[in-house]
Amino acid sequence: MKPASFNYHSPSTLEEAITLLARFAEDDGRILAGGQSLTPTMAFRLARPGHLIDINNIEDIKAVLVKKDKLVIGAGVRHAKFHEPVCDGPLGLLLSRVVENIAHLPIRLRGTFCGSLAHADPASEWCAVAATLDAKLIAKSTSGEREIEAQDFFETVMTTALKENEMLVEVHLPLLPTNTKFGFEEFSRRAGDFALTMALVVWEENGGKIKNARIGLGGVEDRPRRILAAEEILNNAVPSDEVFRKAAEIAADNVDPIEDHATPANYRRDLVKALTRRACEQASM
Repeated sequence: MKPASFNYHSPSTLEEAITLLARFAEDDGRILAGGQSLTPTMAFRLARPGHLIDINNIEDIKAVLVKKDKLVIGAGVRHAKFHEPVCDGPLGLLLSRVVENIAHLPIRLRGTFCGSLAHADPASEWCAVAATLDAKLIAKSTSGEREIEAQDFFETVMTTALKENEMLVEVHLPLLPTNTKFGFEEFSRRAGDFALTMALVVWEENGGKIKNARIGLGGVEDRPRRILAAEEILNNAVPSDEVFRKAAEIAADNVDPIEDHATPANYRRDLVKALTRRACEQASM
């Protein structure tokens, strides 16, 4: 199939893009960055934007910068940028570890970090990272700029707190202390397929004990989120198989898995238990 007809715009500045979005928001104006999610839905006519605003010619949004205690990722930064660490320390290594799991190389060469968050697929690796690390998402419109916490940004499947006239212009991730350990595990039926479940575990090692633990899950529920009850099991504990198994069990007990024709809820719940434990083990190495 071919997409329904639309008007194409190619702004060269962020201000121009935001002005166009404000002008055409009521006619389902859409931002086009990588297009790896939007263009297939347009081809099947599941999405029929009246106006497409292509931001690929805006150079100011293609940078990844370290500013004080945070990593700032612009709206034009592609997945492939993270194949090598974009910053020193554990955060750069974590992002490089996660990006390996995103689809296939051609998609990583085109798709964007911010576009993935704006699309808000529950199975998105970057959405899980943002939720786990309590990212701050910066939205901009002609009315101004606002900062949205990750826990407030994802509302349900492919639905976010962004308003029709707002563009996600950048994401802020906190830089992680040098004593940070992390583990990431996901399961899909075939390499490159959407993940059925993923688990990201991050903690700080202090005196042989776990501090400031974070356990984030994606692909399980209608949005990614931290599992605070499971984090409490890890905090102040000495890393051990017993502790990891207990945290994994608590995580599995605290989710409300989505279902589809091929994947029952209990299957995803079992995956939560297995992948959370494996991510903990990976972090302890």
